[in-house]
Amino acid sequence: MILTVTPNPSLDRTYEVPALERGEVLRATAERMDPGGKGVNVSRAVAAAGHRTVAVVPLGGAPGALVAQLLAGQGIEVAPVPVAGHTRSNIALAEPDGTLTKVNAPGPELTWEESETILTTVGAYSPAADWIACCGSLPRGLAPEWYAELVTRAHGAGARIALDTSGPSLLAALAARPDVVKPNGEELAEAVGRPLATIGDAVKAAEELRERGAGAVLASLGADGQLLVSGAGTWYGTAAVDLVRSDVGAGDASLAGFLAAGGEGPDALAAAVAHGAAAVGLPGSEMPSPAHLNPSAVTVTADVPLDRSLSEQGSPR
Repeated sequence: MILTVTPNPSLDRTYEVPALERGEVLRATAERMDPGGKGVNVSRAVAAAGHRTVAVVPLGGAPGALVAQLLAGQGIEVAPVPVAGHTRSNIALAEPDGTLTKVNAPGPELTWEESETILTTVGAYSPAADWIACCGSLPRGLAPEWYAELVTRAHGAGARIALDTSGPSLLAALAARPDVVKPNGEELAEAVGRPLATIGDAVKAAEELRERGAGAVLASLGADGQLLVSGAGTWYGTAAVDLVRSDVGAGDASLAGFLAAGGEGPDALAAAVAHGAAAVGLPGSEMPSPAHLNPSAVTVTADVPLDRSLSEQGSPR
C-alpha cells in the first residue's frame, strides 16, 4: 500500500483552448475536472495501476467534498482531515502545442490543531504502508520544518518516505533523512543554489542532496529525461514522446511508477520514465493506466551522458 500526504490539495479544472489571447473571450474545446495536488496525483496514478493507495488530505467546504467524491470514484481510499477553510480551486488553460497556463489559488490557512491532526492521521496508517509519499507545497500556517517532523514520525513507525517538495521545506526535511527526494531540474538547482547546465551538473547536485541527508534522488529533467542517484549507483533514463498534451502531474505519475516498482534501482527508474512519458500525452492531469505505458520506448543506462546540455531544466516531467 502506498500512502500519500497532500497538505494543500485542490480541485483542478482544465480547459483546452485553441489559443490563449489576453483580454478575449476564450471558448474551450474540451474541459475536465480532477482532484489535484501532487500527492493526490500520485494516489491517482497508483490506483490506475491497480495498487492500493490511501490519500491523507485536509479538506474543507464544497470543493473539499467534491475532491473526496472524485477520489473515491477512482478507487482511492480517502483519509480526510476536516479543516475550517475551503479547499482551493485551480484553473489550467491548455493550448494545442502543449503550452499550459495555470492559475493556482493559495488554499486555506491551517491551524496548529489541523496540522497536528494530519500528522496523527498519517501515523495511524504508517504501519500498513510500503511507502509514504509526501508531496507538494505547504499551505499557509505550516512552518517549513513540518515535513521534517512528518518524516521523523513516519520513520519512527518503520515507514519509508518519498518527499516531493521544494524550497525551504525540502532543505529543512533533508536533516530528517527522507529515503527518496524527487525534485525537478529547477528545484534541484534551487536546492544547491546554482544553475545546472549539463546532466553532469544535475548528478553533482543530486549527490549534494544525498550528502545532506537524502537516501536517493529521483530527478525529473523534462525532455532531457530522469536521473536516479543513490548509494547503489547512478542511472539515467529517457523515453520518446510523440505528442505533449499536458505536463500537469507528469512528475507525480513518475513518482507513482517509481514507488509501485519498488522505489529503488534501474527497474524502478524505468517505470518512472514510462509513467512520466505516458502522462504528458494525456489531457489535463489525467493519470496513465497500464494501457497507456510503452516500456519499449524507455532506455535506462548507467552510462550517464554527463556532458549533455540540459534543454528544458525545470519541467515537471
